[in-house]
Amino acid sequence: MKTEHETTAPAKPGWLKVTYDQKKVDKMTDLLSGLKLNTVCAEANCPNLGECFGSGSASFIILGPNCTRACRFCDIPHGHPKDVDLLEPLRVAQATKKLGLTHVVVTSVDRDDLPDLGADQFVRTIKAIKELNPDTSIEVLTPDFQGREDCLDKVIAAGPDVFNHNMETVRSITPKVRNRATYDTSLHVLKYVKEHAPKTMYVKTGIMLGLGETDEEVYQLMDDLRAIDVDFLTIGQYVQPGPKNYTLREWVPMKRYQEYYKQAMKRGFKFVASSPLVRSSYKAKEELEAVENQ
Repeated sequence: MKTEHETTAPAKPGWLKVTYDQKKVDKMTDLLSGLKLNTVCAEANCPNLGECFGSGSASFIILGPNCTRACRFCDIPHGHPKDVDLLEPLRVAQATKKLGLTHVVVTSVDRDDLPDLGADQFVRTIKAIKELNPDTSIEVLTPDFQGREDCLDKVIAAGPDVFNHNMETVRSITPKVRNRATYDTSLHVLKYVKEHAPKTMYVKTGIMLGLGETDEEVYQLMDDLRAIDVDFLTIGQYVQPGPKNYTLREWVPMKRYQEYYKQAMKRGFKFVASSPLVRSSYKAKEELEAVENQ
């Protein structure tokens, strides 16, 4: 009898495969490499890497490349982290200007080893981007900062346009796939930001499907999020990075994504993206523009 770790994941369906312009991807990769920057697009093996790199978009990952946690769904390297690079914020700002980005996403690995858990580097990066790119909107995708409100206060005060922290999955599956993170801590992060940030700052979260969740659990998560007035929700397909990661349970059919979209919009989210290839920072610029133009 196979154990959970030995369970064979279902084969990837043909409709999930993507194609892209390799030359454009190579050009973007060279530019980022020259600035000694990491992107979540490449580090997490995002399926939209080709489309985003090909269109001149990128989500920068700071404080990496190694993460202090080892979540079972994630492909980010786990290991001893490097010292904080104080020049990294400037390089992110320079890359944003060089690429002509009008909206930039900044995320990070978890840095439980640091006294500030990485919050100060977010602040420095936001400020650097604003100085060199005053017209560029900024989205942050933060770790949970262990629920520490002093860390959240720092990032809120820096003034990003969108504050994103991912729930990742439903309550029952959270302890199976998230290392040191809890469902309630993530809810607290989102609730605290919504209550203490300016009303002009949108609060956002994202989840993955295909981990074994039920419809009822997904709807309960939506209700939990709306109870604290979260603005944006992204829903996408979990893609198992490798054999040692949490085993994929299901390739969720498109009709379920469409139903989740309808149910989420009925509950009052300002914007919902629900499709297999959706990732938390995918088309973030278009998401913000759609809401502000309403």
